[in-house]
Amino acid sequence: MDGSVLYLAMPSITSAITPSTDQALWILDIYGFVVSSLLIAFGNLGDRYGRLKFLLSGALVFGLGSVGAAFSPNPEVLIACRALMGLGGATLLPSGLAIISSLFHNPRQRSQAIGIFAATFAAGFAVGPVLGGLLLSRFDWGVVFLINIPVVVLFLAFAPVLLKEVRTTNPGRVDALSVVLSAVGILLVVYAVKSAAAEGFSSTQAVTGVVGLAILTWFVRRQLTLEYPLVDLRLFKDHVFTVAILTGLLSLVAWAAAGYLTGVYLQSVLGYTVLTAALLVLPGAAVLTAACIGASGVVERIGMRSALIASHFFMGVGLLLLLLTTTEHGVAAFIASSVVTGVGYGFSFSLVADTAVAAVPSERAGSAASLAEMSNELGNALGISLLGSLAALWFRLTGPDVAGTLNETLDKPGLTAGTIAEAKDAFLNGMHVAIGVASLLCLALGVLALRWVPKEQPAAEAEKVAAAQ
Repeated sequence: MDGSVLYLAMPSITSAITPSTDQALWILDIYGFVVSSLLIAFGNLGDRYGRLKFLLSGALVFGLGSVGAAFSPNPEVLIACRALMGLGGATLLPSGLAIISSLFHNPRQRSQAIGIFAATFAAGFAVGPVLGGLLLSRFDWGVVFLINIPVVVLFLAFAPVLLKEVRTTNPGRVDALSVVLSAVGILLVVYAVKSAAAEGFSSTQAVTGVVGLAILTWFVRRQLTLEYPLVDLRLFKDHVFTVAILTGLLSLVAWAAAGYLTGVYLQSVLGYTVLTAALLVLPGAAVLTAACIGASGVVERIGMRSALIASHFFMGVGLLLLLLTTTEHGVAAFIASSVVTGVGYGFSFSLVADTAVAAVPSERAGSAASLAEMSNELGNALGISLLGSLAALWFRLTGPDVAGTLNETLDKPGLTAGTIAEAKDAFLNGMHVAIGVASLLCLALGVLALRWVPKEQPAAEAEKVAAAQ
């Protein structure tokens, strides 16, 4: 809910505290990068000290960060508060999934529970913009962060009563250097890409990017030598596991980029209000929620392989529909795209963790689940930073050269009709380029899944064969 409403609130935030192009992207994705950098480390710490304790402390930190973000006087403070929210969020996903998994020992029930867990993300995606749109029509932009507080308060009140503590007996130690290397390496590389898109290439950005890549290389080499690696890279020797992790990564890359860019498109290009734009998101969000919940039933009928492959092609084809949008018309194409991609996103969100865990030995299931969750969070951040930066770069190179983003340009006084039209055209073309890249990546991974994921019997057929025997 927090992420989806933020996409729609960005035009209001841009007008109120005037972040630069680079700062606007950091506001959106610093949360995801903090989460992805710390997700596995916090997962290991949760195994050692208790998942419930991490859930409660993470919710509290997330709530404090939300209050700070709501009253941020400038972009720098808002970015810092979003990072604090990410610190709390890094405890929530792996610990929540671990506790839910511990409640259901039957594999079929556990799969259904994970599907419902994934559906809550889709429900939040649907509810967030509508609730945020109603509030933004009456209050300042900070209200989009205050809507987190009632949820946090209710969770802190009921979680200690309803949930049980979960920990493992031999989690291994957490390598502190690996945590630092992964976080710093990711942030330096992304900063180089984002600042280059917003300001143009320079020697400073090149050096920053090279240093970041060197640190990530050091991180990878270190993981191969540790007894308890932060990321067990040996798992990627299994092709099915690799496809599952790439699916989790790319589905969130596409989802985040499309959500951010289309939010700006509906408001700043087509001129819809925040509330109207939020209502237009509902059909796709409803399909996404239904697909998450129904994924386990689909798997029973057509098998995990077919459902996983189908998710890629639904996403790829659905994204292509956004290429039909223009500066004057695009609502029908947007709704059609969100409905088609919603099926793919729903299957992906529900199947990635199960597929990854099923592809590895049982003693490595915890590492596989953590990597699956990390791929989602990293994809969410990369979608905005890389594809958002690609769209921003296109706008900077082809736009009217008034400001770095469409919203900043439209806020400038005294613009001619021709300049406004040129700015909207440049943004739309940049959006088409970024969405086209996302679509091609999804379709390419679908083809790779066809080759790498072995055929299987659908669950229903397997049960019939077992009964006959």
